[in-house]
Amino acid sequence: MCRNIRRLHHFEPPATQEEIEASALQYVRKLTGMNKPAKHNEAAFERAVKQVVKVTQTLFDALEVHSEPLSREDEALRAKARGEKREAQLRARYGAKPASRA
Repeated sequence: MCRNIRRLHHFEPPATQEEIEASALQYVRKLTGMNKPAKHNEAAFERAVKQVVKVTQTLFDALEVHSEPLSREDEALRAKARGEKREAQLRARYGAKPASRA
């Protein structure tokens, strides 16, 4: 469930409002164990998501960073390389064929 929670701070271009909201939603889902809350919990659930978004934006605004912003493309390449390394390790350990991806 947490795969969509990614580092969002200090990128060029900066994280969009939609990215922050998606991460906040995933965070609240993880904490509550609810993918979709029951009708009687919807208001509390949505309120929590909005509060997490607000706190996240406040945090990002307050952080001081003295290094160059990260590149989304470079981070994507590093993540792909980590995934390939993990897959090779699993194949070596279990002798499994690589999963086909469509």
